[in-house]
Amino acid sequence: MGKEQQHWLLKTEPGEWSWEDQTANGGITKWDGVKNKQAQKNLKSMKLNDLCFFYHSGARARRVVGVVSVIREWYLDEDSGDGAVDVKEVGEMRKLVDLKEMKGDDGLKEFALFKQPRLSVVPVPKNVWDRICSLGNGYYGNADAFDDGDDNDKEEEND
Repeated sequence: MGKEQQHWLLKTEPGEWSWEDQTANGGITKWDGVKNKQAQKNLKSMKLNDLCFFYHSGARARRVVGVVSVIREWYLDEDSGDGAVDVKEVGEMRKLVDLKEMKGDDGLKEFALFKQPRLSVVPVPKNVWDRICSLGNGYYGNADAFDDGDDNDKEEEND
């Protein structure tokens, strides 16, 4: 039997690597430069097709902006000698999910992002993943995305 899909959060400063950078050139990038041992352990635990929130950190932009998937598991980059995984854009959040909104949500109180705020690679339990997706109305490219109801409202008005 295959291992169940895991979920993660990858943090980046928008000035270093932004969502716009990620979506350019086919949406594929090497996720490297992780120095913290716990974050490296988390990076090494990633498996093919695991989903990751793309999170902008920094003083002005603390929020989940998109979703990427793991397309190459942990490897040593010959150029830098650092470990890395490759990720590919899946889709942008329909609504950006701000850190303040997450901290104010009772369903997210135990999220590791709040307990280890400096960790750049954070595991995301399935219930937390689902809740953040709900707060963000899902993400583009997700067949199971949460519908905001706008299209249904229009259909109901026409009936």
